[in-house]
Amino acid sequence: MRGFCASLSMVLLAFGLGGNLNAARAQTYPNRNITLVVPFPPGGSTSIVGRVVADKMSQLLGQSIVVDNRGGAGGTVGAKAVAKSEPDGYTLLAGYTGTLAIGPSLYRNAGYDPRKDFEPIGAIGCSPSSLVVHPSFPARTVAELIAYAKANPGKVNFGSAGVGTVGHITGEYFAHATGIHLVHIPYKGTGPALGDLLGGHIPMSFSPIATTAGNVKAGLLRGLAVTSVHRNTLLPDVPTMIEAGVPDFDASLCYGLVAPAGTPRPVIDRLNEALRSALASEKVKKQLELDGTEITPSTPEQYADFIDKDEKKWSELAKASGVEPE
Repeated sequence: MRGFCASLSMVLLAFGLGGNLNAARAQTYPNRNITLVVPFPPGGSTSIVGRVVADKMSQLLGQSIVVDNRGGAGGTVGAKAVAKSEPDGYTLLAGYTGTLAIGPSLYRNAGYDPRKDFEPIGAIGCSPSSLVVHPSFPARTVAELIAYAKANPGKVNFGSAGVGTVGHITGEYFAHATGIHLVHIPYKGTGPALGDLLGGHIPMSFSPIATTAGNVKAGLLRGLAVTSVHRNTLLPDVPTMIEAGVPDFDASLCYGLVAPAGTPRPVIDRLNEALRSALASEKVKKQLELDGTEITPSTPEQYADFIDKDEKKWSELAKASGVEPE
């Protein structure tokens, strides 16, 4: 009996020490640089949003947040790396609809579970994609695009940031909803896809509005529609897909921050506090508004609930679009 009591005391002491260690760790956190993994090459919307938030959070936390662009497999390479990282608050992921809602449904072995392998820190905001075409493409409206694609089945290509990204599934969703056949051309990020679109090598793309608005305004691309239910301030003259004649079409992309599962709650709370303060900054508000992002700050629990709902929504869209898991 004495042995059992001694063992029980040791277990209770260990739990007590664990709690004390977590509290002590939070008090000194952060005491070195933090790495924010953006699971795409530079130039894409996730990278843009991630860097804006990281810069302000660095100031608030008193430690540098170093952005590490680690692309591959529709963002799942970087997401998997973070999921396997030490849960100490020094490796974070710029979460995004493609990696947290689409990738786990599209890839049979993505290497992580968005609900079990991450601790949500908080939401950042949401932004629509944009349907843009090269000026040489004959369609000037969504209706004209649909008519052209029906007259030329299998001959219209669209580019995206990669298999399983929001741009890919949105394109398949659009094709399914309008009864047309489009050929998907995957790239290793939004930047390379837009480079080929601007060069006239592909005719169209579903890309984040933050990356296309400048080119549309300059006349280098033609904006046909945005994928949200409301128009976006970046391109106020470009109709929504619903206005353009595609009923109930809604395919916005959303961003947030997550950490590896097991990251101490006091560290998560510290990061959430810094994130919410960053999003309340007038400078950050203006920068994200210029990128077409509607800010939606949240608690960790609210973001966890959003990830769950977003994953269910996009998995259904992927299935409805006929995209088979890889």
